[in-house]
Amino acid sequence: MVPGRRFDGQAWRLWALVCLVIAMALPVLTARAQDGPPDIPPMRFVVVRSNAPGCEPNCPEWISADGAIEAGTPSLLKRTLKALKGRQLPVVVNSPGGNVDAALALGRMIRKNKLDVAVGVTIFSGCQPEVRNCNDNRGKGADYFGIAHDDGAMCNSACPLMFSGGVRRVVGDFGYLGVHQITTTYRREKLLYRTTYRIVNGKKKVISTKVVSRKNAGSYKTYEMSRTVEKTLSAYLKEMGIGDGVLDVMKATPASDIRQIPLDDMLTMKLVTSRDTVDLLTTASLCVPDQPATNCREMAGPANKATPSAAARPATAVAGEPAKAKAGGDMRFVVVRGSNPLCNPDCPEWISAEGAITTQTPLKLRQLFATLGDRHLPVVISSRGGDLSSALAMGRLIHERKLDIAVARTEFVDCDPGAWNCLAREGAYAGLSIDTGVECDSACALVVAAGARRLVGPRARLSLYPMGQKPVVKAYLEEMAIGPALFAAIERRSAEGQLDPDTMLKAGLTTGPQSVDALTGSTICKAVAKPDNCRGLPAANAQADAKL
Repeated sequence: MVPGRRFDGQAWRLWALVCLVIAMALPVLTARAQDGPPDIPPMRFVVVRSNAPGCEPNCPEWISADGAIEAGTPSLLKRTLKALKGRQLPVVVNSPGGNVDAALALGRMIRKNKLDVAVGVTIFSGCQPEVRNCNDNRGKGADYFGIAHDDGAMCNSACPLMFSGGVRRVVGDFGYLGVHQITTTYRREKLLYRTTYRIVNGKKKVISTKVVSRKNAGSYKTYEMSRTVEKTLSAYLKEMGIGDGVLDVMKATPASDIRQIPLDDMLTMKLVTSRDTVDLLTTASLCVPDQPATNCREMAGPANKATPSAAARPATAVAGEPAKAKAGGDMRFVVVRGSNPLCNPDCPEWISAEGAITTQTPLKLRQLFATLGDRHLPVVISSRGGDLSSALAMGRLIHERKLDIAVARTEFVDCDPGAWNCLAREGAYAGLSIDTGVECDSACALVVAAGARRLVGPRARLSLYPMGQKPVVKAYLEEMAIGPALFAAIERRSAEGQLDPDTMLKAGLTTGPQSVDALTGSTICKAVAKPDNCRGLPAANAQADAKL
């Protein structure tokens, strides 16, 4: 209490009152749709350029969004978009979820900038985002290169709210999008504050209130969506053109669980805009010369020497087929182990077979089989064809061992096996199988005919043409238990042509509509009847692989 003083003829007194108050904070919609795994780092955004073979000098680019959504995540995306100066790149997201408020802000930012979104994983080549001062990509025209795929990708918890902001929204059959109840955290604070006031003519008038200190007084959580939160989310989803079904599934799924929404249901709910995968936004074929997509960027000059496409490589005439381009030199066989961390410690392995089929190819394959002993690994093949007799010999080796085969190529993660300092670990190189735009032409198709299971996914291409030595080819197909329909289809073609999936299936060349993922996908080793090509690693090695 301050002694009375006289001012302008009015009596007044100053009072200083110190108050101690315990206050409960409002639910900071830091409401987590789930408390994400502690070992998953915060979401980071980097611009990635495709390193798919043959796409240079004009390749697609995208924004890789990987990690947990935190309160500061929207500012990171804002900074990334500002650096792009108006370029509209699709967002490829892989996230376990996180902060709901931040997810809503991200979704609105994505919609405001008219960006597409896909659930996918970006596999980097050269520099990795987490490595500082990396010089691997210096002089190549981009900081980061890689490929995007949906196998093992996830968008869970709060992530679907971010995902909803996309103009085009795709998940694909091998991505995982899951939701559940919101977990809201209420935080208590103990506030110590000082209020100063004066008394004028007997009435108290507050002059100022100042917080002296704040102390954490604990917190508690609720696991059911409040009406306020429900109203907020419902309004947001309606704003994004998403049906109420998404919110219904969230409310019906306990916070301790997570429910994957099937693709058909996502279409009904308008959560996805089509059945497409991440390839819709990142495949190299987007950058065709006549009408490239908006996320394509052309680079010219010596800083980025274009990787020639298979069709542009020098042609070499081979006995038994017309002169044509051969991809990647002579065929190389490499044992590969799936590098997706989701499969550890038990991951699929396969034989990568890429390049032209030459007279030395059967010998190389026989030597590889000798090192594998009785192990039965599927063959993942990419080839523009080659020597007919060698292709038949290669096919017979595969048929004899009753191996499965699929048309795809392998993207090596750590290093290329052709490099002198690239060493296999535990007998295999780390990699991923990709079938988008992969070709298997002429003699290669006869190798495929030898597999026990024969898979050519809708994104791969298989072509045939009328070959010489018709009796030999016909006898070989009969030997492989392929009906006469395939040989008749070959005979009907006046020139080489791509076979569509229905034709291949009806002619007996393929055994089903599946793609290479049925043989090499990260989840196949979790099946009750575990495939023969699954192999576990010792715990220490599995942990090391999981960090890749």
